[in-house]
Amino acid sequence: MKIAAISDIHGNLAALDAVLHHIRSQGADLIVNLGDIVSGSLLPAETAGRLMALDLPTIRGNHERQLLASDVEHMRQSDRFARAALRADQLDWIARLPATLRLADDVLMVHATPENDLDYFLETVTEAGCRAATQQEVERRAGHGAERLILCGHTHMPRSMRLGDGRLVVNPGSVGLQAYDDDLPWPHHIETGSPHARYATVTRTKSGWEVEFHAVEYDWDAAADLARANGRPEWERALREGRC
Repeated sequence: MKIAAISDIHGNLAALDAVLHHIRSQGADLIVNLGDIVSGSLLPAETAGRLMALDLPTIRGNHERQLLASDVEHMRQSDRFARAALRADQLDWIARLPATLRLADDVLMVHATPENDLDYFLETVTEAGCRAATQQEVERRAGHGAERLILCGHTHMPRSMRLGDGRLVVNPGSVGLQAYDDDLPWPHHIETGSPHARYATVTRTKSGWEVEFHAVEYDWDAAADLARANGRPEWERALREGRC
């Protein structure tokens, strides 16, 4: 079985369409979506419409949870922009998405970690910045479960780790946004260093799950221009270069 994992689209429909086209060449049996689907400054309603029609196994991310909050005035800009653009049926679809999802017995889909949609799984933030997590840190966050494959997103950084018990944790990276800044729990930034849309395929083999990461070209200049037109000039470099 081969699964194509996508995550963190953030309303970037052009990147999503390019990734979906690339996935068709990979012979994947299933596509799964790990959340943070529409929030941003690009095309939230159009992105939701595309994914609703595909009916993929999908979970919500922290941004889906946040944009459904009743206090719209206190939302951050990405969620507020998406909330204003989405139709009622699209908001209903988002509200029905689960926080986690199990596929068969050996695959677990989470947005960030199994316990929280904001905690980093394969990265650790310190006062010095963001670094790759140690195996001990990842094993503590993974807990004890029967799944052999954990698919996560949230940090936009393509990364995987094989745990001591053989489980594989995979973050496919972000389809739609290749760099961002955050200030919690300390100021840090995430950068992939290129504007390519990211996703991963994971294949079940006799020896366990194996991962392959993919970087896909699309018209990132048009996406950057749209972000600026929609009032988000700080997204331009992230979309054009994969840097903050």
